[in-house]
Amino acid sequence: MKRTFLFVAALIAAAMPLALRAAELDAALACGESAHRFIADLADQQLIEPEPMRVESNSINAFQPARDARMTAYGFSVFAVVGFEQDDPLFKRGKGEPLAKSAYGAVVFGNDEKVQAAVTAAGSNAVVHHVAPHITAIFCKRS
Repeated sequence: MKRTFLFVAALIAAAMPLALRAAELDAALACGESAHRFIADLADQQLIEPEPMRVESNSINAFQPARDARMTAYGFSVFAVVGFEQDDPLFKRGKGEPLAKSAYGAVVFGNDEKVQAAVTAAGSNAVVHHVAPHITAIFCKRS
């Protein structure tokens, strides 16, 4: 019995990733960098999937976190990161007018009022948008 338990425990341990990759996005969401740098840095660290899971008509590309990645923004779990930079091959273009020359952010699980309070307390210039109940976007853009 003890031998079976140890064998099962060893199988479970082998199936789990050796280390979860984690990142806090707070500094990047102070809105002091380009969308290219934000997305490229996350892709280089293998924190996001390299191809967008969705491209909006306004050209905002949505990238999902890598399977073994955990990202937070101001203490909230990140559901997706978004970005677009004009004339940058890293991003796919949507069918409509781009939102901005450079825009990026994170979509988090959290009430918009609590997310706004955390962003304001951190002194960020990011804009907070309600997406759905308990899903909020933290967004930086340059004209």
